[in-house]
Amino acid sequence: MRQKKKIRLGILGSRGIPNRYGGYEQFAQYLSVGLIQRGHEVWVYNSSLHPFQEDTYEGVHLIRCSDPEDKLGSFGQFIYDFNCLRDARSRPFDILFQLGYTSSAIWHPWWPKQMIQVMHMDGLEWKRSKYSKRVQQFLRRMERTAALRADALIADSMAIQDYLEKTYQKPSVFIPYGAQLDISAKIEDLGQYGLQASNYLLAIARFVPENHLEEIIQGVLNSKYQGPLVIVGNPKQAYGEYLQSKYPSDQIRFLGGIYDFEQLNSLRSHAKLYFHGHSVGGTNPSLLEAMTCEVPICAHDNVFNRSVLAENAHYFLDSSAISRLLDEIEEQNHSDWVQQNKKRILSDYRWEGIVDSYEELFLYLLDKT
Repeated sequence: MRQKKKIRLGILGSRGIPNRYGGYEQFAQYLSVGLIQRGHEVWVYNSSLHPFQEDTYEGVHLIRCSDPEDKLGSFGQFIYDFNCLRDARSRPFDILFQLGYTSSAIWHPWWPKQMIQVMHMDGLEWKRSKYSKRVQQFLRRMERTAALRADALIADSMAIQDYLEKTYQKPSVFIPYGAQLDISAKIEDLGQYGLQASNYLLAIARFVPENHLEEIIQGVLNSKYQGPLVIVGNPKQAYGEYLQSKYPSDQIRFLGGIYDFEQLNSLRSHAKLYFHGHSVGGTNPSLLEAMTCEVPICAHDNVFNRSVLAENAHYFLDSSAISRLLDEIEEQNHSDWVQQNKKRILSDYRWEGIVDSYEELFLYLLDKT
């Protein structure tokens, strides 16, 4: 039996692991640890601002690079990615896996030429409403650069895969995000937030317009529903501060960022309804986690969410649709939807299967060289 080749993989484009921020960080954590468990070598680039300062995490090598985002804002992400790419040029990676192109494609002349370049294309970044027209044009150019210059493209949604094929006439590999099946959901965790099971609504998202938190808030406030809407996410940015100042109602509770997965799963599992307002991007990790926690879901109506949930969710395009739903929610039975979503996780989104798919792709790319 031929011995499996060992992959030496570098991962950049996240703020680092363990996850303290969001989707890419969670993805980098599960993928890197999963590949380590399969006998490969993995290095993950970590921001110098990351609170975890060890050299390894569960066998994964961590490389800290200077990140001036705290001083320069979003522009600091470009400097951080450049510092990571500059470091990668001297590393022994077989494959460099870049998570997103927004702040790395501009540095394509610096991409290490001695290693295979794999690009995770994420969602349609240039569609994000927070960006000006000029920034959106820049992001479209970066998308094109990444799509045409990378050796292999990853699409985490069939809709993104179809878009890349039609726009750039270049194939991509469809591999979605994964979900962890082994969850802990303790009802006693609700006490510290003053919540009771099945007596609150929940949204977990970054405070950006395309996650439609304002429409969710308006829909709740304009409905007959009297329970709290709990919003989890770091509000310390302009849009978060805007929402908090505009909607000071006691019914809307901003809990801030929560990064303890057990607490997050407890909040998801015992919510009456989970709102998923994400409208730009592919397969979103927080949506998969809600499906795993068997909570009824109301999602923004777009091709990305429908490709995951199909007909097993409520959908909204505006706040009035949310109000109508909440006015009738006591009459709704969601048990079938909840079970269908859990089955979909088991069949299509298990982390073990996702890591297997990446391992298979990376080994295939190595064999081609």
